[in-house]
Amino acid sequence: MNVQDTLNGPLGQPVSRRSFLKWSAVVGGTAALAGGGLKVGLPAAQAAAARAPTAASTGQWITAPCWHNCGGRCLIKAYVVDGVVKRIKTDDTHPDSVEYPQQRACVRGRAQRMQIFSPDRLKYPMKRKNWAPGGGNKELRGKDEWVRISWDEALDILASETKRIKEKYGNAAIYCPGGSEVQRALALYGGYVENYGSTSRGAWRMGQKPIVGATTQSEINDRLDLVNAKLIVMWGNNPAWNTSPLAMYNFIQAKKAGAKFISVDPFYNPTAAVLADEWIPIRPATDTTALLGMAYVLITEDSKTNPLIDWDFLNRCTVGFDKDHMPEGADPKENFKDYILGTYDGQPKTPQWASQICGIPAEKLRELALKIVTMKPANVVFGWNSARVEKAQHMCLAVITLGAMSGNMGVSGGAFGVSCHDTSSNGGPMLVSAGSSGLPAIKNPQADVRLCSSEHWNAILTGKYTAGKGKIKDINVQMIFHGFASKLNQTNNINKGVAAHRKVEFVVSNHYVLNTSAKYSDLVLPVTTPWERPGTLLAGNREIMIWASQVVDPMFEAQDDQWIAVELAKRLGVDVQQVAPFGREQQVFNQIAGAKVMKPDGSGTETLVTITDADIAAMKVQGKPQQGRIGIMELKERGIYQVERKFGDKLTYIHNKAFRADPVKNKLDTKSGKLQIHCQELADLVTNAGWNQGYPIAKYDPPTDGYEATFKDWKTQTKGDYPLQMCNIHYPRRAHSCMDNVSWLREAWTQELLMNPMDAAQRGLQQDDVVRVFNDHGSVIRHVTVTPRAMPGVVFMGEGAWAEFDADGNDIAGATNTLSGDHASGPDVESWQACVVQVEKSNKSLTPDAQWKPRVVFPGGGGNV
Repeated sequence: MNVQDTLNGPLGQPVSRRSFLKWSAVVGGTAALAGGGLKVGLPAAQAAAARAPTAASTGQWITAPCWHNCGGRCLIKAYVVDGVVKRIKTDDTHPDSVEYPQQRACVRGRAQRMQIFSPDRLKYPMKRKNWAPGGGNKELRGKDEWVRISWDEALDILASETKRIKEKYGNAAIYCPGGSEVQRALALYGGYVENYGSTSRGAWRMGQKPIVGATTQSEINDRLDLVNAKLIVMWGNNPAWNTSPLAMYNFIQAKKAGAKFISVDPFYNPTAAVLADEWIPIRPATDTTALLGMAYVLITEDSKTNPLIDWDFLNRCTVGFDKDHMPEGADPKENFKDYILGTYDGQPKTPQWASQICGIPAEKLRELALKIVTMKPANVVFGWNSARVEKAQHMCLAVITLGAMSGNMGVSGGAFGVSCHDTSSNGGPMLVSAGSSGLPAIKNPQADVRLCSSEHWNAILTGKYTAGKGKIKDINVQMIFHGFASKLNQTNNINKGVAAHRKVEFVVSNHYVLNTSAKYSDLVLPVTTPWERPGTLLAGNREIMIWASQVVDPMFEAQDDQWIAVELAKRLGVDVQQVAPFGREQQVFNQIAGAKVMKPDGSGTETLVTITDADIAAMKVQGKPQQGRIGIMELKERGIYQVERKFGDKLTYIHNKAFRADPVKNKLDTKSGKLQIHCQELADLVTNAGWNQGYPIAKYDPPTDGYEATFKDWKTQTKGDYPLQMCNIHYPRRAHSCMDNVSWLREAWTQELLMNPMDAAQRGLQQDDVVRVFNDHGSVIRHVTVTPRAMPGVVFMGEGAWAEFDADGNDIAGATNTLSGDHASGPDVESWQACVVQVEKSNKSLTPDAQWKPRVVFPGGGGNV
């Protein structure tokens, strides 16, 4: 791919040099790394801001929170004049260098003020026009008018409905699927049903601990060690879009140092466009089969004269690879090697077998396997998406097994594991971290009643939920309380979720915009954003801690979530002091006072912040003086503490280096003390969850809506009603569903369906046609972008769009969870990357969503949304 191609948008449209330079002025030095993504130049207001001269020094630069869950949590500063934000900038606290890089924000962070000050900010408490105690006309949820009410009335409604539902149905009728401090008050009032489940991390969230002995989010080395890699394989990994710009910056340093890059992904993503020497397309939800086919190559071609497998590491540091190294009490026939060879099931996991499922040619699988073990050290880094699949615990096992075979674990320049989110490109323990807020936990008396995100809507509709293997229990949810998390939009099967919301008697949301959960509520309480609160501590990569301050006063009548919890507690008659023993100012101070930083020699941590009596008095908090590296007021002014690094320093981290050197002395926290290629603990965890059978080795178990489901007859390869796979991707327009209302980002990054030209031609589709994407779960209407960057047989949409249904039940916004099925699997996995669909041309017209009116609720006697 040439330079001009890298400036093409992800959807295949070219970006002019003039437009690209405008964009670069705003997003900084890492702009080219995102591979473009604009159909047009910058929105006029943003371009003008980029050209504007530096403001006169009449205001103050304040560190502003960029709190969304992309993993970046980068530094942004707001220039505030007389309480008004005039400009935004990113990190300029020190000169930029490879060893000591600036923590620059992406386009989302720089557009943050357009979310805080968007016209659709919720201004006042409000209730549905047709709501009444018990629900009123529940079918109007999501399309009713709103009535402005006072805070007293809103809190009285919340309290009275909570009391009524508890008295009539019990506390197990109250469901809180999203985080809110109101849950503290509800816990004191007898409790509530909790939500659990893996979201971003898929099967890795619960799968890591029994296999590798840790619940850390990464199994890779420190960023400064990346330059020692000879080969880097980005497997389902697109840091150019998925996390902070620093991750791509780190990978580019490895590229400059001579590393070769291979991208394994169904989408030729912007990371591949910038870095990859080769792109290997793979079908979604089939990654395990590819890894198994590669393992077959190494097992069958390894010999004394052609050593391919790291037998020393396997024999010393793992259990379960072959019958001679099984964990105590395990059936020798369950070893990984015999499974690969098909010794007992009669099906060798050959590259040819794998190729039929994953779509990678058999010879290419062989070639990739050999490169990983001959171009050492190799760094093979996986995104979480390959395990965001029903029954995907086998993926976690397959990654660790092939990694152990390859000889790339525990060595400089090598790695084989997860690299994404806040640990993308930069593994290892935190070098600086905040302390505890000191806010004591409150026990939830209903904690034994929990609903998994992959089953909660079904449980509400059927009155049954899975509490474990063979344990189907009754439940009668009649109240849903939403906090910041947009669970209706961001969990599987939105249509089923809407039906669940219209079934219960009361739905309430705390939020700052009318997101999907709030839209389907009866009562909406406007809350402050972190920009309007006394401060917050943010953790991004391992080298930074950000202390963001309050930027502006609370907007309109918005209130802090803690204040709402206290006011509810008063009305419920529970102990207010337990709900909020002290305010946010004290919580922030406690976190800062307890912050620790790694010593330069890596021997342990020490106190970060110096605090004096004068500081404590000025901050109006309780505390004790202490001595640290940096004064508390200096840290607050700076807004960030970053550990300065040097190549060869004592802080460089090589994952499992000590374990590799001496696995007896440095045991892992697993049952065997070793990497568990055979992991009965994980198998039991999966099986005991109650949805599907767990296996102790990486045994491929296809998901309900996986590639195999595109056929009505697998043996004859006859396609079925839904012959295409749909892959949802993280997208620069938003962080999950957050910021989907930001007009700048909507204009720059359109929500479209990506389709390969061959699939488009088969359906008579052309560029920008309006299409209907559908399956048994729902229907979406979007424009199609025809691009060879999409693998044949696979279509793509960015996840997180705010669902918007037309009169015919079509989601015209393109929320991917309108199409994803809620197929629960153990231990708690949501199946986003296993989805099958059909696509056809639609006769509907569709206005670009950048031109849609925002979800503004007009105050007064009622208004339309």
